[in-house]
Amino acid sequence: MTALADAPTVRPRPARAWRAVLRLHRAVLIGWAVLVAAVSGVLLWAYGPGGNDARADWQRQCTGTGTGTGTGTGTGDICSWSDAISHYHAAYTVAEMVIGWVPYLVAAWAGAVLARELERGTARLAWTQGVSPTRWLATTLAVPAVLVTAGSTLMVLLHRLLFDAHKVPLSWNWWNDETFTANGTLAVAYPLLGFAVGALAGQLQRRALTGAGLAVAVMALTVTTLGFARPHLWPWATSTGGDYETPRNVLYGDGGAVTSTGAHIADPMCRDSTACLKAHDVTGFYSEYHPASHFWPLQLVETGIVLAVTALVLAAAFTLLRRRTA
Repeated sequence: MTALADAPTVRPRPARAWRAVLRLHRAVLIGWAVLVAAVSGVLLWAYGPGGNDARADWQRQCTGTGTGTGTGTGTGDICSWSDAISHYHAAYTVAEMVIGWVPYLVAAWAGAVLARELERGTARLAWTQGVSPTRWLATTLAVPAVLVTAGSTLMVLLHRLLFDAHKVPLSWNWWNDETFTANGTLAVAYPLLGFAVGALAGQLQRRALTGAGLAVAVMALTVTTLGFARPHLWPWATSTGGDYETPRNVLYGDGGAVTSTGAHIADPMCRDSTACLKAHDVTGFYSEYHPASHFWPLQLVETGIVLAVTALVLAAAFTLLRRRTA
């Protein structure tokens, strides 16, 4: 009896909060892993055999020169896509579409989960088990955010690998909304904003369906607004000359006429009328554009804005939770 009394007391180790989150949402997280694996497989196929076959057919059927620099057959005929080109086009289009949907899926999931746990009272039950409301919200968001960030980063790296390897078809431009997002840090930043928006929407609605709906609506508004603002987040490059001349592979902005003093004015639409051009003091024309070298400045500025908004929305979500649970 003395030996038993002197034995040290072994206290049970408290459960890790992140393990509870993994168990609770394992079905969704497994689905995310499957989605990432599928998109990664599609991108790798397009980078390898799919891209090689498509590029060979594109050069043979759509350029007539074998160099991949034209847009026709060399005889004026319309280019006819082969199955290899169509399958390649479908592969990267679907991959970009899925990457673009991720922020909305994340926002809907976060809004529904937070609202459901508050509605059913499971959140309050967790708070009685030694987990503070702040820690509960932080863990609920942080664990899936880490996994989503890892998966999104992998898909972005594979997408960039594919984009740099095959320029098929020629209409795949760096400034297209889907390509621009999937090719850089925005594809990682927007899902983080989705978590933040979902956390706030779930607390405001406290109903799974309405919480998810509000989160998706706010995400759509934010993405659309930043999409319209994107070309203006970095100074335009400008070219001047006798016509609206810009380099190839650029995002065209605005243009107009140039006077003898160097001022930029609206195009008076004189066409070839020398008298009209002289009357408006027009000596040339200018064009504003973003070259491919502006990709990363535009990408990083928008990413910074998204992360700043994410921080503000998260601060609002945690503040609201503390006030309601004080």
